[in-house]
Amino acid sequence: MKLNEIQDLIKFVSKSGVSEVELETKEIKIVIKTTNKNSSQIVYQAAPVAAPQVMAAPQQGVSAPQTTPATPESKAPAGNDESKYLIIKSPMIGTFYRSAGPDKPMFVNIGDEITSGKTVCIIEAMKLFNEIESEIKGKIVKVLVNDATPVEYDQPLFLVDPS
Repeated sequence: MKLNEIQDLIKFVSKSGVSEVELETKEIKIVIKTTNKNSSQIVYQAAPVAAPQVMAAPQQGVSAPQTTPATPESKAPAGNDESKYLIIKSPMIGTFYRSAGPDKPMFVNIGDEITSGKTVCIIEAMKLFNEIESEIKGKIVKVLVNDATPVEYDQPLFLVDPS
């Protein structure tokens, strides 16, 4: 399925007023969900049909959701209650990057102090690289997503200690 066909399908779904459309071919399965009739936010899911448990982004550029993002680096300090932390969430669907390039330093690491307006990551969507800036002040205590992995709209990316 070509990218322009997927885009046409998305436009059709958003204009039609339906809440969910599912399309499955030999190579890909796409589920398009609208959040409500007044919103144009759409969630895309793409997975190989042969292995529905493993989410993967197809070559067309549609991103798949990240299900269990965990790395040894992203462990929070032992014994801390995570409810006291603020969350930086993804403002869009795309691919999460912690640095501007493979040879560039990461925007933020665990323990870094951030302020409002500081770039914390990049999310690539449709070949556009969007710098995501923090809207809060605090200290990064946990990175919730692996580098170069797909993220969904409103998916938690970082835990921040506001104190």
